[in-house]
Amino acid sequence: MTDKSTAENMLDAAKNKLDEAGDRARAAVHDVKARLSDNPVDTAAEKVKAGVDRAKAEVSNAKAHANYQEGKKEATDGDGH
Repeated sequence: MTDKSTAENMLDAAKNKLDEAGDRARAAVHDVKARLSDNPVDTAAEKVKAGVDRAKAEVSNAKAHANYQEGKKEATDGDGH
């Protein structure tokens, strides 16, 4: 990754987890809109939007994991930077 401190990596991981939660919440809203829509085109569009938000959530989760692992490694290598 980069030459960030343990705290910077952990902060980035927390931010990524917040992004993930936001994306999952947006996906849930799109799922509800898809179920409530009477228009098949709107239903399909909402399902696509939900899928996109779920994909974004997975990317954010992967970034969070990578930042956490980098921070953990940085913390155990002794210098913390």
